[in-house]
Amino acid sequence: MVIVLLGPPGAGKGTQCKRIIDKFKLKHLSSGDILRSERAAGTELGKKAQGFMDSGKLVPDGLIIEMMVGAIAKAGGNCVLDGFPRTVVQAAELDKELARNENKIDAVVDLVIDDSIVEKRITGRRSCPVCGDVYHIDSLKPKVEGFCDKCKDQPLVQRPDDKPDVIKQRLAAYHQQTSAVVGYYAQAGHKILNIEADGAIDDITAEIFEKINGLTTAR
Repeated sequence: MVIVLLGPPGAGKGTQCKRIIDKFKLKHLSSGDILRSERAAGTELGKKAQGFMDSGKLVPDGLIIEMMVGAIAKAGGNCVLDGFPRTVVQAAELDKELARNENKIDAVVDLVIDDSIVEKRITGRRSCPVCGDVYHIDSLKPKVEGFCDKCKDQPLVQRPDDKPDVIKQRLAAYHQQTSAVVGYYAQAGHKILNIEADGAIDDITAEIFEKINGLTTAR
């Protein structure tokens, strides 16, 4: 089973992805992680990618797709694609390459949430620069306001990419590129699992599990 997990920053992809892979025994595949792994291993693909990165250029779609197709094959075709594909071009090319390998995307899990809720979620996050633990000024407060529970005297900080102006830019980029991927998959006839991501985490997980189970029983 190959599942694509999509959703804007702050939709809860990280949390739900971990739960999906644990429940259905799937491999977590992140394009960024695979790229770093290929570079560290010194593979031919990794060397090619490093050449682009070292010169400040974007790694071409073709190279990223080649890496992802290889990773999907290594996972035995049982995986969750997290944060990939990011563009319609990547999605279309991935479909072609998977078809050549007699594989396909089984479902697209799309976490749907309003931008205003995302902004409130992310801008309220505070993290410990020492241990990395994350808190929230409303929903996940530390025992002592402004300080990490583990590191005690360590003040919590707001990461630069969690500030309001940056969040607006990230959301704009998502809507301009990645959200169009959902439209592509719908037109291409893929199964889209729309999940309302504004709710209790466990309820969201339960809905995702129910819909994925429906896919497996329908086969």
